[in-house]
Amino acid sequence: MSLLGLDIGTTGCKAIVFDPEGKVLAGSYREYSLVHPRPGWNELDVHTLWDGVRTVIQEVNAVPFIEPVAAMGISCQGEAVIPMDLNGDPLYHFIITFDSRTGHMPAWWKERLSPEDIFSITGMPLHPMYTINKILWFKEEGRDIFKKTWKFLCVEDYIIFRLTGEAVIDFSLAARTMAFDVRTSDWSPVMLSAAGIETEKLAVPAPSGTAVGRIRKDLLCSLGFKGPVTVATGGHDQACGALGSGVYRSGTAMAAMGTSEVICPVSDRPCLTPYMLEHNYSSSAHVETGKYVALAVNLNGGLLLRWYRDTLCEREVTDAEQSGTDPYDLIISEASEEWKSIYILPHLVGSGTPHFDTASKGAILGLTNETTKGDITRALLVSLVLETKIDLVHLAEAGFCIRDLRAIGGGAKSDRWLQMKADGLGIPIRRMKVTEAASLGAALLAGKASGVYASCREGIEHAVQGGRIFEPDPRVRQQYEEHFAEYRAVYPSLATFYHGINKNRS
Repeated sequence: MSLLGLDIGTTGCKAIVFDPEGKVLAGSYREYSLVHPRPGWNELDVHTLWDGVRTVIQEVNAVPFIEPVAAMGISCQGEAVIPMDLNGDPLYHFIITFDSRTGHMPAWWKERLSPEDIFSITGMPLHPMYTINKILWFKEEGRDIFKKTWKFLCVEDYIIFRLTGEAVIDFSLAARTMAFDVRTSDWSPVMLSAAGIETEKLAVPAPSGTAVGRIRKDLLCSLGFKGPVTVATGGHDQACGALGSGVYRSGTAMAAMGTSEVICPVSDRPCLTPYMLEHNYSSSAHVETGKYVALAVNLNGGLLLRWYRDTLCEREVTDAEQSGTDPYDLIISEASEEWKSIYILPHLVGSGTPHFDTASKGAILGLTNETTKGDITRALLVSLVLETKIDLVHLAEAGFCIRDLRAIGGGAKSDRWLQMKADGLGIPIRRMKVTEAASLGAALLAGKASGVYASCREGIEHAVQGGRIFEPDPRVRQQYEEHFAEYRAVYPSLATFYHGINKNRS
């Protein structure tokens, strides 16, 4: 039998078919665009999403391989939500992670519960991006939609519902709603009562790797499947990526290099300390039962590179199309080798951890008439490295001493980019053989649900393999250390300015 891992991100989706030993049998990817009805609003049209999902599944099923797909799991972005009516029809677009319309919600919550209480229940530091705030926006600003809503579904439970007719969400994704109790693994009565949201309006939580049902017969043929297919609960893309890169013990962590850049270490219990809360690090269920993950997030990883590609790299895109290469590889290859006093604050959609400052914006500092495009490219890449380094420093203080980073995602395919990461972070970085580890993690969960593996650990032993290790160069590392000391002053220096702008506009 073969297993399908469906990975649904903010700006694209992919389907990859694996054999039980982790060999890639077929893969397909579709990129899609977001909708911006107002400044700061970021939405994903549900029809665009479903068309992308349907297309990638059809394309992998069109590839001839010996064993047909027997089970599939879903890895997906967190926080996004869509309202559905009683007929199962969407009433609005998906509101995605970094949408800004819920910026006022932390103040709303503080009138009802303290940030400490919220964190102790949910493992989520108070922040406007979480799903429950988006549901509250419908309750406040879209009352007609709220009244008509049968279920508010995140991406995983929406796709499961489309495929099987069942509305089920796994624990790791439910945690990203800020409505889930990390201690009891169920919806929190305290959070839902404070928000005035009924449990019945949400999907049913279940452990990752649970068999929900089979794909509806009327969809099997149109999607290209050759026989019955079991649909399993998967998980939040970061937790799935950690599973697909074999991260299940302390000292190891996943380094995801996708739309967002994420460091994901694991622990044996929720880490709900004041330090974690102070620095905005979440702690929630891993997709492997009995394990927990912490997340350090830079929202502006691949998103920043995509902006740079689309806005300032028209020539590179054209050259890549003509030569049949990846435009990102060409952009990165043209980055300057020299260190220049140029600093980029990569906060296009606000900062990630440890600040989680929605008012922060991007900036380029230190431009002169001698600055080249290659200098800017290098500064952009270095800024992403140093944002991650800030998180590693704080995670170490929180008790996560990371000695082995496992790189996954589109960015992990670049040798130069990974070497820059290793040099800047001062830690060996292992590129996994399957860099699309979120899809592999989802497939492993499908294998667990369908009996191919007795456990996630067995799936890892059979299917997860490491690849090349990038060791830090001591000489270059010292240059990064000197640059890092200066870089850490950039955000604090600009924060007051940005907050003043926001206050004046308000």
